[in-house]
Amino acid sequence: MDQPAHVTAITGASRGIGAAVARRLAAEGHDIIIGYRSDRDAANAVAAEVAELGAAASVSHVDVTDAASLEAFFTSAADLGHVTGVVASAGAVRAVGDLRELAPDDLRHDIDVNLLGAVLTAQAAIGHLEKTRGSLVFIGSAAATLGSPNTYVHYAAAKAGVSALSLGLSKELAPLGVRVNCVEPGIIRTEFHRDPDQPEKLASTIPWGRPGDPDEVTGAVAWLLSEDAGYVTGATIRVAGGR
Repeated sequence: MDQPAHVTAITGASRGIGAAVARRLAAEGHDIIIGYRSDRDAANAVAAEVAELGAAASVSHVDVTDAASLEAFFTSAADLGHVTGVVASAGAVRAVGDLRELAPDDLRHDIDVNLLGAVLTAQAAIGHLEKTRGSLVFIGSAAATLGSPNTYVHYAAAKAGVSALSLGLSKELAPLGVRVNCVEPGIIRTEFHRDPDQPEKLASTIPWGRPGDPDEVTGAVAWLLSEDAGYVTGATIRVAGGR
């Protein structure tokens, strides 16, 4: 049987931007490996949506701060075929507020998930993408250049690290034929926010006048994984309503 043209592994795919990316890519003919950290039911629901769109899906637990877990995650992709794309979408924030008020353990958790998790995901993905001359897309954040004062400066710092990682790794992996790029969403209506009304409260700070929806981020990711972006590596696309 012929291998599918696209097999894309997505971390953090059970909700928010990661889930929206899974649906968009499935609609464009990608088979999807859905990585989730804690909510298997939500991941299974995304897999069902992927199947309704005519694509194959597998669901796999993954802890992006654990190298062995990531190795198992990518190994599980063998059921669908060789991985041609990876979207590093897993992210979390436990600590919110002024930095001096935040607990060190919460800070460490957030930096581990958002920065170390991206590093380890890339490290585990390289060998798979080298075989297919595939593409890696990091989900960064507009916070990387805004700093997010009084909210989560440590998260902004971690996402700035993701941006630097994407640029440096694009040069490191170019000789292997692997493209590396980054998408930086702004304020998006997702479960990421502790306060579900937070995106609307911040609407006045967005030049476009409103928060974005997860589906509005997916086009940039899909394009970066496509043949149309075959000469694009080391790029960062900001999807932030002008913020």
